[in-house]
Order: sequence, then structure tokens, then C-alpha cells
Amino acid sequence: MSESYSFTEAEKRAVYKAIAQRRDMRHFNGQTLDAAILQRILSAAHKAPSVGLMQPWRFIRITDRDIRRSLYDIVEKERGLTAEALGEQKAAFLKLKVEGVMQCSELLVAALPDKRDEHIFGRRTMPEMDLASLSCAIQNMWLAARVEGVGMGWVSLFEPQDIKSLLHMPKQSHPVAILCLGHVDAFYEKPMLVSEGWTQEKPLADMLFENEWVHSDQ
Repeated sequence: MSESYSFTEAEKRAVYKAIAQRRDMRHFNGQTLDAAILQRILSAAHKAPSVGLMQPWRFIRITDRDIRRSLYDIVEKERGLTAEALGEQKAAFLKLKVEGVMQCSELLVAALPDKRDEHIFGRRTMPEMDLASLSCAIQNMWLAARVEGVGMGWVSLFEPQDIKSLLHMPKQSHPVAILCLGHVDAFYEKPMLVSEGWTQEKPLADMLFENEWVHSDQ
């Protein structure tokens, strides 16, 4: 019976609590992150599912302060360009805190490796499944971090080629995220963009169809 494989009620509550309270964090207090906790978070990433078991995740831990500063400068450059592209929303966007690169305890760059085209299983018609697999690994990290009481933020404001050049990455590799990890004074009660009035979450009912795609204005 399926019940024999079910978690206990307490375990279920813990899993769903981690999912519900996971937040994309931007505010860090700079306290040192214990090496064992970081290792557990990275191990959770490595346990993620991946198409064809290709494990297309690569993580570059940034320990050099000058490289961290260079990454911050890359993010700031794209922040300015994004603000310009937003037109009338420019001023509101520039008020948002969109990263914690200089304040977080640990900084990692998550990337896709080169030679990904060698993996055909599960990717012949959907080559983007390598990105989906890396995203699963990042989500595992996020949930593990929340369980550990550690904040994590995903920064995507950068020009990929700038990151590749800075970190001497292979030509066919691709940086996907700058991940900020560290202790926080408090987790946001709601997603920060909701609290700041930038946007509102949409209900699941708007995203769930049955048997066919339901057309809408969204």
C-alpha cells in the first residue's frame, strides 16, 4: 500500500513548511556560514533529479574578495540597463534591493557545463532540459538552506559573457545564477516583490487547466 511509503505527519508538515517559507533573500547580516552547513546545502543540490542523469550543474564558489566585487559591478551594470528598459517603472525598480552580493556569507555561481550536446537522452527534442535540471538543483539548495535557517537569493541580473570572462569559464558553458547564501536577521513574511508592491502573486487556479489549454489575457 502507498501509505507504507508515506512520511509521518510531522515530517510532512516540515517539508511543506520549508516549501511555504522559502524566500528569495536580499538582506544578509554578514555572519560566517558554517562549512558543514554549506556542504549539506551543496549536497542537497547534488541529489537533484536530472534528465538522463547528466547532472548538468557546476558551482563556482567565490572566495576572492576582488572577484566578488567584480561580480557586484557586473550586476550593477545590468541593473542600470534593466532600469532603462523598464521605462516608466525605472524609478520604482531602482528602489528595490535586487541582490546581496557584497553582504552574503557565501557566493556561488551556478552554471551549465560545456559539452552538453553530448547528452541526447531526454534532450533530443527538448535541449532546455539541462537548464530544467540545474533549476531543480538550485531549488533543492533553496529548501535545504531554509531548513538550516539560512537565507538564499538568486541573482540573474548579469550579462553571461561578462561572468564567463571573469571566471575563465569554457566557451560552451553558460552561467545561470549568482547565488547569495548567508544568515539573515529575519525571513520575509511574503515574497519581497509582493511586500514592496512591485507585483502580486497569482492563484494556482489561474495556472491549472484540464484536458486543453484555456486561453486567457494572461
